[in-house]
Amino acid sequence: MTLIKSISGIRGTIGGKAGQNLTPEDIIKFTAAFGTWIKNTTGNPTIVIGRDARISGEMVNHLVTGTLQSIGIKVIDLGLSTTPTVEIAVPREQAGGGIIITASHNPKNYNALKLLNHLGEFISGADGEAVLAIANSEEIVYSDVDKLGEYQHKFYYIQKHIDKILELPLVNKKAIKERNFKVVIDCVNSTGGISVPELLVALGVTDVVELFTNPNGRFPHNPEPLPEHLGTIAHEVKHQKADVGLVVDPDVDRLAIVCENGDMFGEEYTLVSIADYVLKHTPGNVVSNLSSTQALRDVAVKHKVEHHQSAVGEVHVVSMMKEVNAIIGGEGNGGIILPELHYGRDALVGIALFLSHLATSGKSCSRLRADYPNYFMAKNKIELPEGTDVQYILRKMEEKYKKEKLNKTDGLKIEMGGDWVHLRASNTEPIIRIYSESSTKTTAENINKKIMDDIKNVMK
Repeated sequence: MTLIKSISGIRGTIGGKAGQNLTPEDIIKFTAAFGTWIKNTTGNPTIVIGRDARISGEMVNHLVTGTLQSIGIKVIDLGLSTTPTVEIAVPREQAGGGIIITASHNPKNYNALKLLNHLGEFISGADGEAVLAIANSEEIVYSDVDKLGEYQHKFYYIQKHIDKILELPLVNKKAIKERNFKVVIDCVNSTGGISVPELLVALGVTDVVELFTNPNGRFPHNPEPLPEHLGTIAHEVKHQKADVGLVVDPDVDRLAIVCENGDMFGEEYTLVSIADYVLKHTPGNVVSNLSSTQALRDVAVKHKVEHHQSAVGEVHVVSMMKEVNAIIGGEGNGGIILPELHYGRDALVGIALFLSHLATSGKSCSRLRADYPNYFMAKNKIELPEGTDVQYILRKMEEKYKKEKLNKTDGLKIEMGGDWVHLRASNTEPIIRIYSESSTKTTAENINKKIMDDIKNVMK
């Protein structure tokens, strides 16, 4: 596959030829470029790194560490960690930036370098272009032996992360403990297997059924936390007569929830429910991306606050949140961003806030879900042949639907009365994603299918 360079980092499959996959040569090249950019722009030669548990992680970690040291960068290695943990660690360590070695929800043959600035936030598109320019310049200067970078292990940051979560006023440990929840967790054999059980113990949850918590990187199912991949935990929640099921992706920045009856709470509704809880106690603006459910807008209306939409991608959501001074935001994929903690998607704080919400509501998980507007979303994707002109496809679709309300902030969003469809090129894969939403499942699916057929006709 083609190596993908985007605001989401440098991502590809392990093995194959340099420049076409994520090979050692590519890892060294882009790591050296990022380290050089950090030194040039911040004057701070310290970078925090951490990784998820995927099989290639240790190998990539060695390459990243050695490369950074070779250009005079001090490396603070958190070891097996989570994306939000590294994001928290960067400013705490007063580092110039950070690298998270994770391909997030992608299958086990993928890995990636997620790049953070000195604030522990994803670098901007412009900064990413600057890093790529350095990588392509072949002018990286390596340090002599007396100026090699230092190396430090700091393997306790997950606990620091949990401690910060427990300090949040909206995390109601007392209510959670009193509800005596029985919880089933699925951590897809990655670093959620380390962090989620620790968090639950700290919250006072003592009855935990663990699925796939061995951080060996051997994902037992597709690691993207979508309903079609969560049959095992859905069955186990019912079998165990548990109160709730909690699912995280390999780097623990996405949270999916399973109700006590085995039904999916819906990844779109992770943010909706947590935002409802936060807004109830601390009113303020909220932000989601263009592909997220309009149920969040309805919750914002209920609390008489403003709802804003950004382009897809954490960096865009964060930028919009800062612009409108939002108190909570995120994406419809189960990503929760609470600025009071840090500007990054964080499944751990999502778990703490959701359990606080569930505990204080006095309701079952399914009853809590029933409190929210019921929209249905259809999600599809079209794989793109090498060299496909995505902009041409979007222009043709814009022409076809020119009578509808159009938003071209990120790809093309078409609003048709109370329904909508959003089509955009993925930042991480050679595909066009198509998301549609309506008040009925059939309508959402029909809209999605119609758009897919339209795109296929354009591509003929």
